[in-house]
Amino acid sequence: MSNVKKRLLKEKIAKVAMQASGITITGSLFFIVGTILYKGLPYLSWEMISQSPKGGFYIGKEGGIFNAILGSLYLAGFSTFLAAIIGIPISIYLNIYIKNGTFTERASKLLFDVLFGIPSIVYGAIAFSIMVWMGIRASLLGGVITITLLTIPIVVRTVDELLKTVPVDLKHVTFSLGSTRWETAKMFLRYIKPGIFTAILLAFGRAIGDVAGVLLTTGFSDNLPKYIDEPAATLPLAIFFQLSSPIPEVQGRAYASALVLTFIILIIVICTHLLASKQQKHKI
Repeated sequence: MSNVKKRLLKEKIAKVAMQASGITITGSLFFIVGTILYKGLPYLSWEMISQSPKGGFYIGKEGGIFNAILGSLYLAGFSTFLAAIIGIPISIYLNIYIKNGTFTERASKLLFDVLFGIPSIVYGAIAFSIMVWMGIRASLLGGVITITLLTIPIVVRTVDELLKTVPVDLKHVTFSLGSTRWETAKMFLRYIKPGIFTAILLAFGRAIGDVAGVLLTTGFSDNLPKYIDEPAATLPLAIFFQLSSPIPEVQGRAYASALVLTFIILIIVICTHLLASKQQKHKI
């Protein structure tokens, strides 16, 4: 067999493998979404979305998951805000105040790569230890501490990749004009502004869907979260507890809760793609 035929054969094999992978992933996505719709849609109602659990909700009685929806939004919102105001300055410092290629720069980015891959249950255990040391009980505050630790590496690494898209010549020009590093940092932030919102949305999506970390630190409550030092329900935890029930109606409510969470994630994904497209146009 000639080299040309071998190359064409490899090309065909690679094409078939990529098509098979795409079909498998797409099919898995439709299967998951279809299962959630099929099992959850019959149990989804306005009363379920707008009401808090009432007595016996987890054994099939009246009520809803409004407290879990609100708790998830509070938890993800506060955590993402803290992760953004901590993570963005870290990325700016690593890319502008530290020279590229130095040991400090490479070690710092490697550290955040490692933190990015650590399972959320580990962050939950670390946050739980911090809570015990500080005398904080399981509460919304404990969940915020956990999810903030979890999402800081996401923000840092995403913004770091965005800053790599800034032309090197642009950095040299700003310095040659006598700009300080802080003035250069502000210019970079304006350049990647749409991408920063994308990073924040990615962190928010990761925060609102986590269950392992908040299982140890947030607690659970049927009441609406009014204060940050009170236990709070979240959608992932509500799904977990409802699926653990042997009652078919409660299990159906779990799939309905999963449908609500999926809808929220879908909105986040759409916004992320829109902002990514805007960032691409901005670069062009």
